[in-house]
Amino acid sequence: MAQVLEFRLPDLGEGLTEAEIVRWLVEVGDVVAVDQPVVEVETAKAMVDVPCPYAGVVTARFGEEGSELPVGSPLITVAVGAPASDPDSDTGTEGSGNVLVGYGTTEAPARRRRVRREQQVPVPVNGRSAAPEVVEGPVPVISPLVRRLARENGLDLRELTGSGPDGLILRADVEYALRAAASSGRPAPALAPETTVASPATASTTPAGTRVPLKGVRGAVADKLSRSRSEIPDATCWVDADATELMRARAAMNGAGGPKISLLALLARICTAALARFPELNSTVDTAAREIVRLDAVHLGFAAQTERGLVVPVVKDAHARDAESLSAEFARLTEAARTGTLTPAELTGGTFTLNNYGVFGVDGSTPIINHPEAAMLGVGRIIPKPWVHEGELAVRQVVQLSLTFDHRVCDGGTAGGFLRYVADCVEQPAVLLRTL
Repeated sequence: MAQVLEFRLPDLGEGLTEAEIVRWLVEVGDVVAVDQPVVEVETAKAMVDVPCPYAGVVTARFGEEGSELPVGSPLITVAVGAPASDPDSDTGTEGSGNVLVGYGTTEAPARRRRVRREQQVPVPVNGRSAAPEVVEGPVPVISPLVRRLARENGLDLRELTGSGPDGLILRADVEYALRAAASSGRPAPALAPETTVASPATASTTPAGTRVPLKGVRGAVADKLSRSRSEIPDATCWVDADATELMRARAAMNGAGGPKISLLALLARICTAALARFPELNSTVDTAAREIVRLDAVHLGFAAQTERGLVVPVVKDAHARDAESLSAEFARLTEAARTGTLTPAELTGGTFTLNNYGVFGVDGSTPIINHPEAAMLGVGRIIPKPWVHEGELAVRQVVQLSLTFDHRVCDGGTAGGFLRYVADCVEQPAVLLRTL
């Protein structure tokens, strides 16, 4: 006789208490193997595939796509030892104990062929039994980001024709549908009504508009930035620097063959050298103990704009890496950020942040410190400008550097010394070689 086991949303680590269901990977009646991912969730840190530690037949699912579940709440139930029509399925009663893909003791197996029973079991939603959702046909969408964009704008994907291979619906298709609906004045094919703020019949100063929930990555960023502004007495200093020689040095390095060195990696190498000279800026403030904690290692965060919002992946032990290693790690983390596969561990633990906002075509900014760090270096775009070089006016590659720092950990002299050292290395890369 089959034994029905309940699998609850596991502790995802890093103090996270809830997660949003982005996409179910199994249906009621499917046969699952040990450690097979059953749901894709989004936390305030990252997208995570959650594997089930049991093998058997899925008898119930809890929660709809787009809903949030607290850690410890029921996720699915699995009938262990139930007969399965798939002879290759592993329906043993042993569980792996794995919590997340990549965090367990065994290698995650390839996904099994899904076997659907002819009779569907009602899917409990929010603890109550509900009839399974009736879908006339499969919606050809792979990306959870596309699904989320459509969901947040009340767009029914079943009404769209995809432009991708085999009719796959792409992000561009969703954006085109939204733009077309906006330009024609007609609402997009609605899946659910939007939540709007309507002005009352009487006079009101509150205009009508759409409410966008501050949750997931955007909510976490909002909380962190608000906490930074409220807790840290920050100050900003900036300087223009002639980056012509740095660009020439990079071109020479990449022209010699071997792996390409990114500009971000060279700036990171300059940052770690500067932090070795000014360790006050690689610190954090323990407000409860009223102590400044100067940190031994440099775990360098860098701002990355993604479809899910702003994230800050962290290069661990950046001070021990050369330019080639930094380039490779920046590339790996950037790709993971783009695809939404960063792990919570890759998004936490930073001690200093490098923000290259020049990629947005702007010259300068006043960065907000990534709490609980003590400083952030901002880098604007590098563009040709008139510059006095060796006593004569010339066109040089100029960049603006800005440093926002926690005034509790150091005074302006230290911050200015750090920024001046960074600028000197940008202008004369040989300065970096002399101080290594």
